[in-house]
Amino acid sequence: QVELVESGGGLLQSGESLRLSCAVSSRTAATVGMGWFRQPSGKEREFVASINWDGSRTYYADSVKGRFTISRDNALQTMYLQMDRLEPEDTAVYYCQRDPLTNGVGIRGPKEYHYWGRGTQVTVSS
Repeated sequence: QVELVESGGGLLQSGESLRLSCAVSSRTAATVGMGWFRQPSGKEREFVASINWDGSRTYYADSVKGRFTISRDNALQTMYLQMDRLEPEDTAVYYCQRDPLTNGVGIRGPKEYHYWGRGTQVTVSS
């Protein structure tokens, strides 16, 4: 079982920045698409951003476009999510995901995955 470990969450004020990390325990981590989801309390898990296997292509939800930046370091088997100009609406548990079935392009919808890491809580106050 590939393990996903999210870290870097915290309590911040509106307008501040934070960087999340996702460590992947897989030798094939550098060859698969990866991404971030988030789940606000009481709501469905939603897509945030994805990145292809070499980092050359990224995609973002409209709600975070221009504020969040996804990146990866394949040598470290780690993915990042730089979050700038945070808003209270960004408050959620953030999860990372990997997908070996998309030919390295990105990730599918959240209902496609059965295994999730523990996530990391991000709370933004106004």
